[in-house]
Amino acid sequence: MSPHQRPPSGSALSLLASGEIEVEGRMPWSSNSTFLVSVTSGEATMGAVYKPTRGERPLWDFPGGLHRREAAAWHLSELLGWGLVPETLVRPDAPFGPGSLQRFVDADFEHHYFTLYEDEANHPALRRVATFDLLLNNADRKSGHCLIDSDGHIWAIDNGLSFHPQPKLRTVIWEFAGEPVPPDLLDDVCRLAQGDGEHHRALAELLEADEMASLRRRAEAVARRPVFPSPDPDRRPYPWPLV
Repeated sequence: MSPHQRPPSGSALSLLASGEIEVEGRMPWSSNSTFLVSVTSGEATMGAVYKPTRGERPLWDFPGGLHRREAAAWHLSELLGWGLVPETLVRPDAPFGPGSLQRFVDADFEHHYFTLYEDEANHPALRRVATFDLLLNNADRKSGHCLIDSDGHIWAIDNGLSFHPQPKLRTVIWEFAGEPVPPDLLDDVCRLAQGDGEHHRALAELLEADEMASLRRRAEAVARRPVFPSPDPDRRPYPWPLV
C-alpha cells in the first residue's frame, strides 16, 4: 500500500493503534509541535500526523490536552455520520510521548476553504463543516484546515482548539450566515443531543464533564434554532492567520 493511499477506516484505526511509528520530519508552519510520521505493521504502511502532548504551546484562554480534543473531534464526526475528520486516536507510546495520531490526507494543497467555496458543488460539504464547528465550538477553523482529496472528499483537520465550555467560535466560514441548517444535518444533530452509543461513550472518556455538558447544550441549541449564525461584532470571530 502506498504510504498516502487511503485504507479502509477499520484498517486505518488498527494501524494507527498498533503500528510502528517512524518520524519523517516536522510539519512546517505549525504553532505546536507537529510531525509527519509513517506507521507500519507488516507490509501495511500509512502516513500520519503526530501531535505530542508535550509539544503543545500553553494558551492563556484554553486548557491543555489538545491531543484529546483531536481524537474527540473524530469520534464526534463518526457519531454524526459525517466523515469529516480523518481517523484519529490517542497513542500513549508514540516516539515523543503520548499524543494524537491522525491519518495523513493526501490532499490537493493548492486548495483551501476560500478556493473550495468558489465551486458551488462543494457547498453542501462546507455547510456540514460549518455545522460541525458549531457543535465543536471550534476556536481555530482556518481556511487551510479544509482539505480536498483526489476523490473530491472534503476533510476538516486541526481540531484541537475545540470543545471549550465557553463560547469560542472563530472560523473563516461565515458565508452561510442566516441560512437554515439543512434538514439532513439537523436530523444528525438531534441524534447527538440524545447522547448514546460507542462514540458518545468515547467522547465522555476524552472530554471533561463540563466539556461534554457544553457539547450537549450546543447540540440542543442548534436543534432549537437551526440557523447558521452571523459573526458577533463584539467578539473576535475570525482566526489568525486566515489561511
